[in-house]
Order: sequence, then structure tokens, then C-alpha cells
Amino acid sequence: MSETTLLTPVIAGRYLESLLAGQPQQTASPLAWLKALRAEAVERVGALRLPTTRDEEWRFTDISLLGKTSFASALSATYLEASDAAHFFIEEANTRLVFVDGIYAPELSSPHAENGTHSGVVVSNLTAAMAAHAAAIKPHLGRHAPFTNDAFAAQNTAFLHDAAVVIVPRDVSVAAPVHLLFIATQKEVVSTPRCLVLAEAGSAVTVIEDYVVLYQPRWQEEAHFTNAVTEVVLADNAHVTHIRVQREGSKAFHIANCAVSLGRASNYQSVSVALGARLSRYNLNVMHTAEGATCALDGLALISGRQLADTHSCIDHAQPHGTSRQLHKCIVGGSAHAVFNGKVMVREGAQRTDARQSNRNLLLTAKAHIDTKPQLEIFASDVKCTHGATVGQLDSEEVFYLQSRGLTDAAARNLLTYAFGAEIIDRIPIASLKQQLEQTVLEQTASLP
Repeated sequence: MSETTLLTPVIAGRYLESLLAGQPQQTASPLAWLKALRAEAVERVGALRLPTTRDEEWRFTDISLLGKTSFASALSATYLEASDAAHFFIEEANTRLVFVDGIYAPELSSPHAENGTHSGVVVSNLTAAMAAHAAAIKPHLGRHAPFTNDAFAAQNTAFLHDAAVVIVPRDVSVAAPVHLLFIATQKEVVSTPRCLVLAEAGSAVTVIEDYVVLYQPRWQEEAHFTNAVTEVVLADNAHVTHIRVQREGSKAFHIANCAVSLGRASNYQSVSVALGARLSRYNLNVMHTAEGATCALDGLALISGRQLADTHSCIDHAQPHGTSRQLHKCIVGGSAHAVFNGKVMVREGAQRTDARQSNRNLLLTAKAHIDTKPQLEIFASDVKCTHGATVGQLDSEEVFYLQSRGLTDAAARNLLTYAFGAEIIDRIPIASLKQQLEQTVLEQTASLP
């Protein structure tokens, strides 16, 4: 594969050819600015190449297998009955958007709260949202997740025809979580999910971004490719809790970019959990654009076999009096490989910044490994910043203690492994989802070598 070629080996079919020819296919004429945005992204798709381990930001993550695999866009979504997807629905979420193979599924979605009191909150796919809210969407869609030098963000934006849109009006607090569910059902298909969350001044919302797989009888554990982009914008004093769960198939490829913009005195709470995919990469970039913003980023990767899970984060303190907390954990079994690269930048003038970052990793086998790189770049003088990373195995004394209380060696190790991961899961404020993930973590830790 030529280094000047980006995605033609990855995404096959006439649809990509039409994009690269500058003639995006569409079912309806978009607004001029959206068409221009896509055209700009198409140009970057033609100019960029897939990253390799020679690129500093990808030196621990070999995606050559992705470059050797061809995927096609889904021509149509698999039709699902509500009963097919019901086990993915979250009890507390009475507002839900569902996308199947990247295509909006209105028959599975509940874009309005069941009690009918929506207080002006918009939860809609992009096509419907643009009709009444284009003025609110235009300044933000495609503006926070840059694609000029990012191959995957460029490809996602080139394919931007629909998205999950959440807009919370000024001083409105949404009590129930909003569930954005993305279901993969077809093999050898690429989907490009897009999310835009706008929290206006003084508002509050909890958003669950959920990636799952529903195997069809005709195929089991086949490859598909999810390339997702999410943009979250918090105005002054807004509060967003963002739960992200990735539990796709064990042969899937999952690449995601999330860009967050924090206004004055806003508060962003994030919990991300990566359980699935053969190869996954999550780029999370948080920008403190005004004084007094707060963010907390918690993450867990639980992988085994030959999985690779890579998390890259950047918390950019561009303004003073900002606070950030980050705890990222990895549990790695089999021959799996976890990567964590967490950067905290404190720019000149961002005085009184308080930033703490921790990466803790648990290796369960001799072949499992972790590459960790916590970073601090500080250009201000009056700050409180710490970072650190640990890599180790289960404590033999703790295992012995549990054995002395009647547990077998395997049971003791499973319990300690589960407890290590449960600390992150416990930070999810949604009881049914937390219980579901706790059960999944318990089952996976019991099956780890």
C-alpha cells in the first residue's frame, strides 16, 4: 500500500470512489456549509495516509492489519425488531437514538421523553435536527474535532450525512440519561457514527455513547470497522456526564475521536470502558477554553487474547483556574497489548491549574504487555500538577489472604482482578448500566488466563 493512499484499501466500493471524485452521493441536498465541510474532508482523505508505527502518535499501535482489509459502506441497514435490540436498551433512559450499521433506525429510537415534558431539549438525528436547529449546529459540527491531519477524522467527516444530535437549552437539567446506541450487524462493513452534544449555559445532561455488535446467524465473529467522531461542547456553567462503552466483536476494528470544549466554570465527567474489538483506538481531547472549568476522565480497558486497546488523551489547560482529574486502568491478559498515552498541557497564563493524572495497569500473563506514557507539559508557574503510572501483577499476599479465607487460587485471582476494574465501573451513575457492566467484567475476568 502506498503511503500517499489513505483509505482506498480500507473502504472499497463505488461510494468512496464518488467521494474522491468530488461527487458525494446524497439523498437530499445539504445546506451549503455542510456540503463544503464534507468536500474539504474528502480532499483530506485523498491527501492523507494511514498512520504507521513510524508516526510518533502511533508508534505503539500497529494498524497494518486494518490497511490490508477492505470494507464497504452498508447499502442499507439490517432491519431489526425491537426485541432484537431490547437487551441493549438502558432502563433509566427514556430517550434513545439507535443507529444500525451507521444508519439511523427510527423504529428502534425514542427521540422524545415518554412523559412528554422535554423542555426544549433536542434529541434527534442530524437530518431532522437541521430543519429547525441548523443555526445552533453550524458553529460546532466539524469544528472541534480537526481532520486536517487526522486520517480517520477526515474519513468520518467525508461520510457525514447523518449524526446523533443532542442540544440542551439554557438552564435545563435533563434528569434521565440520553442513550446513543450504535449496533453493528454486518460483516466487512464500515460505519462512521457521528455525535454532537451541545450543552448551553447552566444546563446539565448525561449521555451514554454505546457501541455493540449483534451477530447474525449467517456470520460469527467477523470483522467490521467502526470509525466514530464525537464533539461535546459545554457552555458556561454547563455539566455533562459522558459514559462511553465499546463492546464490539473480537475481530472488529474500532477507531474513535472525541473532542470536548469546556466553557467557563463548566464540568465534564467522562467514564470510558473498552471491552471489545480486535484493535481499538480512542483519542479523547479536552480543551479548557475559559476559566474555572473542571473535568474528570476515568477509563478502563479489559482485554485478552490478541486484542490491542489504545487510549490517547490530551487535557489542554488553556485558561487559568482549571481542574482536571484522570484515572485510567488497564487489565491485560493472554497476549493482549494495551497502550495509554495521556498528555496534560498547562499553557502560559493558565495559572492556578490543578491537574492530577494516574495510570494503573494489571498484567495477568507473561505475554501481556502495556506501553504507558503519562506526560505533563507546563508553561505556567503557579500550578499543582502530578502524574504517574504503575504496571504490575496481582499481589501474592492479597491472593494468599483470600485463600486463607477459603477461596481457591483461581477464585482469589478472579476476585482481585474484578475489584481492580470495578473501581472505574462504580463511577458510572446509571444503576442498570453499572450492573450490566459489572456482570460483564466479572464474566470476563473469570475467563481470563
